[in-house]
Formats: sequence, structure tokens, C-alpha cells
Amino acid sequence: MPDRLRRLLSAPPRRVQRDVIQLALDDGGSVEIQRVRDPRARRIRLSVGDRGARLTLPARASLVSGERFVHEHREWLLEQLARWADPGIRPLTPEETTSLPLRGGSVPLRWSSGRYTRIVHAGEGLVLQRPANAGPGALTRALRDFYEAEARADLGRWLPAYLPGLPAAPSRIRLRQMSSQWGSLAPNGAMSLDLSLVLGDPAAFEYVLVHELCHLIQPNHSPAFWSEVGARCPDWRRHRDYFRGEGARLKATLRTLLTV
Repeated sequence: MPDRLRRLLSAPPRRVQRDVIQLALDDGGSVEIQRVRDPRARRIRLSVGDRGARLTLPARASLVSGERFVHEHREWLLEQLARWADPGIRPLTPEETTSLPLRGGSVPLRWSSGRYTRIVHAGEGLVLQRPANAGPGALTRALRDFYEAEARADLGRWLPAYLPGLPAAPSRIRLRQMSSQWGSLAPNGAMSLDLSLVLGDPAAFEYVLVHELCHLIQPNHSPAFWSEVGARCPDWRRHRDYFRGEGARLKATLRTLLTV
């Protein structure tokens, strides 16, 4: 057998490479897109499924050409992402949006004039205050800020109970929209959590926090890791199943609400 043919036959197959890119939105937010370089792919392809957006690149396609492809199909992408949302959910619209999803339920929302654009608690419901000239971008930023504040309030209640059993606290916690994951922990201890967690079951949100905190002890998914999770969250399998059933809807609902 010729040496060249022998080398070709013995060479290991090229591996699929994955990373994440962000598509900036007009309101200052972003959509997370999983970028996959697949040696089997023959063309650049953009797709949307229950795990969010995915950009597939052939082996020889440049990163620049992939990003250009995303921007050329930006409107299509946002429309497809919105289709995964609860059919009763529409983008935040003055006077038309009368409730907001929060912590597994729906909270009444009313609109009023105000000096600043913000959402505040008022009795059993919420009030969105806004000046007359507030545009769609200001409204969605106010909604994003509200959800982040609510999520951080939840984290502030839960986190102190878990810190004593950890080798260190997270160096920071960032809340953002994530296409497929619910949380991640960087080697420097920085934690990211999906902002749409605050829309769903609070117990499931707390499970994701516990999951990521346990990576400070075991930076893997070994039996030892799951033992740490189980010691802190015995019902973790039930919460995992919750995300399998409701996860796509939660992510898509937040994307829809924050669409300008």
C-alpha cells in the first residue's frame, strides 16, 4: 500500500468543533448562537430548534463568512426563534400586554406614565411606568432589567445556604440569554445563568444554581459530582425532566418578550 494512502486511512477523523457567538439586538441584548464546524457539512446552514439557534460551517468556511450569513438572515432567525414561544406570548406592547410570566405563573401588568421607563411591583401586580416618548427599545430594556433584578433577588435568598459547603464562592454571577445551556461555570469561578430561568419553576431555577455551584467542587459530571448535587438537591432528576419538557418554551418566551 502506498505511504500516502496508508496515512490517509490511518488518520483520525476530523472532529466537530463547537463554540458560541452572540447576535447583537437593537435593545442592547443579544441572541446566543451555537456555532458548529462540521467536516461533514457541505454548506453554511442556520437552523433553529428546541435548543435554540445553530450555525453550521463546513470545514473550509471562514468565521467571517459565517457571521455574515447570520446577519443576512437576521430577520428570519428572529422569526423562527419566536415560533418556539408560548403562542399566547407576544413582544411587549404598550397597553396590549396585560400580564408577564414570572416564577412559573402570570402576573398582572398595567401601564402608567412616569419620568423613567421601569417596571415596579404594585400590590399583587406590576406597573410599567414610562414617559410618553419611550420607544420599544426602552421598554424591552426595562423588562430585561426587571427580570434580572428578580432573578438576582432569588439568588440572594438561596446562595447563602450553599456557600458554607463550598471551597470558594463564585467570582461573579452573570445573567444572560443562553441558546442551549441553563448555566455554566468558567475556570476562574465566573458563573453564567440563563435569564429565562426566572420565568419558570423557582425550584428548578434553584437546582440549576446548585448544579453550577457543585462544579466548584467537582469540575466534571462524574458520579462524585452527581453525589454532591444529590446531597443538596435530592429532587434534581425531577427538575432536569422539567427543563426537558418546558425548557424550549421558557427560552423562546423570553426571546419573544424581548424582541423589539
